[in-house]
Amino acid sequence: MTDTALTRLAATIAARKSADPDSSWTAKLLAKGPEKCAEKFGEEAVEAIIEAVKGDRARLTSEAADVIYHLLVMCAARDVTLAEIEAELAARDGQSGLAEKAARG
Repeated sequence: MTDTALTRLAATIAARKSADPDSSWTAKLLAKGPEKCAEKFGEEAVEAIIEAVKGDRARLTSEAADVIYHLLVMCAARDVTLAEIEAELAARDGQSGLAEKAARG
């Protein structure tokens, strides 16, 4: 996997799973469980939606970064890795979005 900001973020989140919750926001969030991680992801997604509707590119960029971070935390809480997400995306590569949705039923 290429070393990108996203892969480094995913690695940091994975490392924080075993960290002391008092030493890390990520560890604290993970310690609260998958449900809390999902709730926080949802809150951040709504904030991104609001900024998208308002049309503020800078705020949307910031909120999108928050969404990606919280998505990775939520997935880590359920032991889903960035590599698994990337493999799923690769499997869909070149497939029409309409065909992919139809295949899911």
